[in-house]
Amino acid sequence: MSSTSKISRETITKCLDQLLTYSHHDHKRNFLETVELQVVLKNYNTSREKRFSGSLRLPHVIRPRYKICLYGDEKHCDEARLNQIACMSVEDLKSLNKNRKKIRQIDHKYHAFLASETIIRQIPRLFGPCLSKVSKFPTLLTHNDNLVDKVRQIKSTLRIQLKKHPNISVAIGHVDMTIEELLTTTTMSVNFIVGLVRKKWQNIDKIFIKSTMGKCHRLY
Repeated sequence: MSSTSKISRETITKCLDQLLTYSHHDHKRNFLETVELQVVLKNYNTSREKRFSGSLRLPHVIRPRYKICLYGDEKHCDEARLNQIACMSVEDLKSLNKNRKKIRQIDHKYHAFLASETIIRQIPRLFGPCLSKVSKFPTLLTHNDNLVDKVRQIKSTLRIQLKKHPNISVAIGHVDMTIEELLTTTTMSVNFIVGLVRKKWQNIDKIFIKSTMGKCHRLY
């Protein structure tokens, strides 16, 4: 029996229909709204129990505007430029001269980073003592990987990390996706989150879905 057996397909579809109608017709925004899943836990003490984390590759791009930069060798940088993916070569990284302000500006400009195998080994040396201030250590990119596929994978991956408060809020799509696409990402995301908590559905209090500027729709 799947985890979402506690939430009917009809309930999810109805909420998504209301969400998309509001976003596209009632209050259309001049930016692409994210669709967020919000899960409220119960009987889960984050100070005593494990603060879980995990990631799940979804079948659709959930964050199309996610900015990714490649720290690449010559071959990877050529491939990145060809596909209009931001990149920095070793020379570009050396030109930063371990300047903390410049490195933090780049760290803030992009949501995630990739690095060629030869470059990733040099990052501690190139960044120097600033490395501890960099919050997004790059994902390894080998020459057996397809760069475009790797970027798509990052933009399609759901990442869960429980912090101090027993609430989870994550992007699972955007309002330009179809109901069927959002139904899939919602179902998979709920299943994944329920699977992470120790007592499964016994630890789930409420589940909502909403667009960035829209109201909450209760799924559970």
